[in-house]
Amino acid sequence: MLASIGYAVAYTGVGILLLVVGAIALDLLTPGHLAKHIYEERSVNAGIALAAGFLGQGAIAFATIWTNATSGFGTALGYTVVFGLIGIALQVVAFLILDLLTPGKLGAMLMEVSFHPASLVNAAGTLAVSAIIVASIWP
Repeated sequence: MLASIGYAVAYTGVGILLLVVGAIALDLLTPGHLAKHIYEERSVNAGIALAAGFLGQGAIAFATIWTNATSGFGTALGYTVVFGLIGIALQVVAFLILDLLTPGKLGAMLMEVSFHPASLVNAAGTLAVSAIIVASIWP
C-alpha cells in the first residue's frame, strides 16, 4: 500500500508540473498575464481556454498511466512526461494553426472579458488534439 501511495504522489506531482507547463505555454501565446486575466479581470474566455488545456492534459496523463502502469513505475512515469510534453506541444501547434485560419488574433480574443465564441472553438481544438493523443496511447 505504501508503494501505491508513493506512486500516486509521484504521478500527481508530474501531472501538476505538466499542467503548469501547459499554463505557461498558453500564457506565452496570449497577451498579458493569463492568471490576471482569469482571476482579476474575470475573463471567461481565458478560463475556458485554460480549463480545456487542463482537461486535455489530465486525459493524456490518465491514459498514459493507465496503459503503461504494468510496465513498471519508472517506465510509466517516463511515458507520462513524454506524452504530456507532446500533448502540450501539439496543443500549441493547434492554437497557432487556428490563429492563422481565423480573422483577428486568437490570443487577444481569449483574453477579452466579455464572452467570445472563439474560446469555445479553441477549447474544442485543444480537447480534440488531446483525444487524438489519448487514442494513440490506448491499446
